[in-house]
Order: sequence, then structure tokens, then C-alpha cells
Amino acid sequence: MRLRRIFKIGVILICLSSFLACQNRILREALTLPPESLIDRQMQTRIFEGSDEKKILTASAAVLQDLGFTIEETEVRAGVIACSRERDVTDPKEVMLSIALLIFGIYLPYAQKQKVFASLATIPLDPGRIAVRITFQHMVWNIDHVLIKNEQMNEPEIYQEFFARLSKSVFLVAHEI
Repeated sequence: MRLRRIFKIGVILICLSSFLACQNRILREALTLPPESLIDRQMQTRIFEGSDEKKILTASAAVLQDLGFTIEETEVRAGVIACSRERDVTDPKEVMLSIALLIFGIYLPYAQKQKVFASLATIPLDPGRIAVRITFQHMVWNIDHVLIKNEQMNEPEIYQEFFARLSKSVFLVAHEI
């Protein structure tokens, strides 16, 4: 009788601890943005005045295609463009090093393919004011098709160049040139 009671209490304690362990508790730190996120957002966003959203999306798609991106998805009503571009990043020095190490029985795969993803979103602010935000992500795979690098691109020059080209393109589209 006493053993049965201890067993029941043990089962109840195990169930309670399992239940508590399965709760989704979000840590406060997980909801706190790092200080650099504001700087990144400012770098990735520009506000265009005096143009409508469709014209800005058209100009954005043209700029991205001029930069070598292939448009993969667009949703005009949501104001979104997703695109990417690929290139071979095989470095002859890495290949030679890999071959040299292979002679000693050491296998060292080298980087082979790079893909840059771009995601663009337009956000209507006021009549005649549209915010455009773009992010670039850089991914690299090795010869074994293993992802070896996956990072957001945060170089200000990339965003400055994109927005300089977009400003010119918006002007041309707005004036139907």
C-alpha cells in the first residue's frame, strides 16, 4: 500500500516536471534587440517622396536585375520582392591546397558556390511617402554542398550603392524616361 502511494507520487512529480519543462518561457533577452539593429535598419531603409508604391517596386526590380539578381518572387499588393544571384567562388589557391593536403590523407573541402539573397519591402507611410527596406544575405557552399557561411551583409557601401541606383531609377520611372 505504502509502495503504491510512493509510486503514484513519483508519477505525479514526473508528470508535473515534464509539464513545467515543456512550457515555452521566452527569456527577456530574446525580446531585446541588440543596439546595432537600429543602425542596421537605418542603413537598410530609405524614404522616397512623391512616388507611388508600384513605381518604386518597378524601379527596385529594374535595379536588382541590373545588379545581376534574378527575381524569384514578387507580391505587389504586399510590396515585396525576393531575389538572388549566384556565382562560382572557387579559388585556385584553395584547390591547390586541398590537393596538396589530400596527398597526405587530409581532406579539405573548399568553397565553391556563393549565393546572395536580397529581400526588399515597401512600406507606405503617408500619401506620397514610401519607405523602402532591403536586406542582403550572403551564403557560401563548399564542394560537398555543405553551407559554410551564412551571414547578413552589413557593409554600408552595398546599401549606399543600391539606394543611389534606386533614386535614379525612381526618377526615370516617375518621368517615364
